Amino acid sequence: MPKRGNNGLPYHLSKKFGLGDKSKSIKKREQKKKNVKVQKTKPTDEQVLVRAEPEEISVVPNTIHRGKWRNKQRVLVFAARGITHRDRHLMLDLKNMFPHSKSESKMEKKDPHLVVNEICETRNCSKVLYFECRKKQDLYMWMSNVPSGPSAKFLIENIHTSGELKMAGNCLKGSRPLLSFDSNFDSSAHWSLLKELLVQIFGTPNNHPKSQPFFDHVFSFTVFDNRIWFRNFQILEEDGQLVEIGPRFVMNPIKIFEGSFNGQVLWENRHYVSPNLKLVLSQHSFSSVALPITEDSLESRNWNALDRAVLSKPFPVGGRRRSLKEGHQGCNWLWTL
Repeated sequence: MPKRGNNGLPYHLSKKFGLGDKSKSIKKREQKKKNVKVQKTKPTDEQVLVRAEPEEISVVPNTIHRGKWRNKQRVLVFAARGITHRDRHLMLDLKNMFPHSKSESKMEKKDPHLVVNEICETRNCSKVLYFECRKKQDLYMWMSNVPSGPSAKFLIENIHTSGELKMAGNCLKGSRPLLSFDSNFDSSAHWSLLKELLVQIFGTPNNHPKSQPFFDHVFSFTVFDNRIWFRNFQILEEDGQLVEIGPRFVMNPIKIFEGSFNGQVLWENRHYVSPNLKLVLSQHSFSSVALPITEDSLESRNWNALDRAVLSKPFPVGGRRRSLKEGHQGCNWLWTL
C-alpha cells in the first residue's frame, strides 16, 4: 500500500500539488503572525528621543519666473547663392550674435526680392537680413521690416570676421547687447529711420527664451564719411572697460524704400558711388587727370558720350582724388570733401 498523508491522498501526490499536512501549514501561519506582532511593538523611549522633527516646507520656488515674453519679433538671416566664404562667415557671426534669429537655406539668384517676404511669413519672422553678392566681390545687405516696410539697401565694405580678427574680447552667447549710437543719427530724418531699423533688428527682445537676462557686450554704430561703422565690444566685469570682440564692417547706405523690398524711394544717397562706376573711372582716361575736379572744371570741359554717362551722378563740390596708397580699397581714386 502506498504511503498516505493526513488528507487521505497518496504522499507523493500531496507533495507534488502542495497538499501537505494541515497541521503543519497552520503552525507556519501562526508563526508568521507572531513574527509580525513582534515587529509592530511600540518603540522604546530611546527610539522616541532619536526621532527627528518633520522638515519645514520650503517657500522658495524651484524655478525663477523671468516674466512674460511680449516682444516676439524674430529676425531671418540668410543669403542668396553665390556669396564668398568671407561673406558667409560674416553672416554666421551675425546669427551667433542674435538669439532671436532664424536661418534659412540659400535663395536662388533668379528669384525676385519679393520672395523674401513670403519666406519670412512661412518662418514667422517680422525682420530680415538678406545678403547677396555681385561679381563674387561686392556684398549687398538688405534690412527690412516685413511685410509693411520700410527697407534699406547697403553696400558692405571693409569686412573683418571674428575668426579673422582673433580679438581678446569674449562674451556669453545669448546675452543681451547694449546699443550705442552716434549723435549724428539724430541730425537728419533718414539717419533716424535707419537707427530705428537697427534697434529693432540688432536689439534682443526682453525675456526672450534663448537670451540671458543680463548685458555684457555693446554694439556700436558710428556715422562717419556718410557710412555706418559697426563694432562689437565686451564689457569687462572688473573695471567696465571695453574690449573688442568682432566682427567689424562698414555699411554704406544706398536707398531707403517705403515698402519691403519695393515701393517708393524715400531717400537716395547722393554720395554713393557704385563699384562698377569706380571700375569704369579707373580704366578710363578720366582717371589720369591730375587737376582737382570742381563744378567749374566740369562745365568748362567738353565731355564725350561716355564721360557724360559716367558723370551723370552729382559729385561733391571741391572734391579731390586719393590714390590707392592712401588707404582706399577696390579703386585707385576716391571723392572726398
